[in-house]
Amino acid sequence: MKNFKSNFYLYLIIVVLPVIIIGSYYFSNILKEHNQERKEQARWVASIYQKSWDQFIGETTTSLEILSLSVKGNLSSPEKVEPLLKEIHDKDLRYGGLYLLDKNGKVLTGSELRNYTVEFSRQKYIQDVIKTKDTIISDHQEITQNNQRILGLATPVLDENHHVMAILVAHLRIDYMQNLMKVLTPKSKLVVVNGNNKPIVKLNVKDSTINDGNNWIHLPMDRLPWNIKVKIANRNIKEIAGEFSEALFIILVITHVLFLLIEYILLKKHTVKERKQNEVQKLELVGTLAASTAHEIRNPLTGVKGLMQLLSEKYTAPEDQYYFEVIDSELNRINEIVSEFLILGKPTAQLTNNVNIVETLQELKPLIISEGNLCNVDCSWGIPSNPIMVQCVKDQIKQVVLNIAKNSFESMEGSGKLEIILQKDSQFCKLEIIDNGKGMSKEELDKIFRPFYTSKETGTGLGLVVCKRIIQSFGGKIKILSAAGKGTKVELTLPLAKNT
Repeated sequence: MKNFKSNFYLYLIIVVLPVIIIGSYYFSNILKEHNQERKEQARWVASIYQKSWDQFIGETTTSLEILSLSVKGNLSSPEKVEPLLKEIHDKDLRYGGLYLLDKNGKVLTGSELRNYTVEFSRQKYIQDVIKTKDTIISDHQEITQNNQRILGLATPVLDENHHVMAILVAHLRIDYMQNLMKVLTPKSKLVVVNGNNKPIVKLNVKDSTINDGNNWIHLPMDRLPWNIKVKIANRNIKEIAGEFSEALFIILVITHVLFLLIEYILLKKHTVKERKQNEVQKLELVGTLAASTAHEIRNPLTGVKGLMQLLSEKYTAPEDQYYFEVIDSELNRINEIVSEFLILGKPTAQLTNNVNIVETLQELKPLIISEGNLCNVDCSWGIPSNPIMVQCVKDQIKQVVLNIAKNSFESMEGSGKLEIILQKDSQFCKLEIIDNGKGMSKEELDKIFRPFYTSKETGTGLGLVVCKRIIQSFGGKIKILSAAGKGTKVELTLPLAKNT
């Protein structure tokens, strides 16, 4: 149950919360990007129509100005102008009608007199032309007698003194303008509004939605005091959902991979922790066993050894002496194992003293060199002359060094080289024991400090465990570096005595 809760909370922290936070952030960004894209699209459409309308009004104004020059000499005979107006009207579909007015706004002639129902002189844009003597377009729609919706565009006919002689009026067909707009972007919703925000021309738009300012892009025209309003397209839910689903899938994959990776790391750490706990329990079990039975084992061993010596004195035959030597060797082996058990059970049982580690190594030097000569191993020493004081138990340090040196000798087949180097820094001394033996694989290195693990045929699997326990009891560390076929390096780090 505890493991389930820890996994649940880990999943909540590694997967659920990041998915919610990152997903919300990414979804917000997707919406912002889509909103920006829709606005840019609407602005692009508005710019197209702005240019189109400016071009349309410019072309129409130019045509009327050219026409004004043509009718200027025939103002006294309007009947001569009528065929020209009808011809232009029939050829250019933009016009719903063309009319020639006198300087007061009264109709002289036109192409569509039968559809004329309103006095031009009353139209505001006609009055503005008379006042300003400039081309003016009306700012609202008109409906002709044949139900055609039009916009009025008027330009003055001026004499040499810049006085109004007559006025040319063109009725621009709204449906023609709408058809032009549909050709460019048939699905766009847009409206052309005058200076009072009143719609003049609409495309795919209902009157009820025109004043919704938040969803429109406004772009002013250059030639007219009007604005083009383009409706921002609605969100594409499918596209947004597709992008978000893709991003969410990636986020889920990444968070789950991270979750599994962390689970694996935690499981590995838990396994290592359990293994260490098992090793500690094994050592505790060995220590308990040693504490309760070591003396009981040694007492009968002492008696057996003494009786064996008496028997060896009584039976002096060579064959009997050989058997006695074997028995003595095995008794010594049993006594050595019991001693290791005692160290595992009580590694700090003895009182520590300030020990000169240099002097201790000098004492071990003849023993190690002698053992090295027997194994055809060349021993070299890098020991400083100045004393290095360490708080420890001298005999136990000797035991550690001899044990490691013995392992080095056994790892070198035929011949080899052993180096013992002692170094000192401000707080620690480091003793390195280096050999060029057969070395160990990574799998072996992971197991060497496990109780009862040994690669030897006759080993107990407690030697290095005892060494590690001894060094740790003095506040030091033991580290072994090795590779198969490249030898082994053992580093012993011990804190210096405080009073030195």
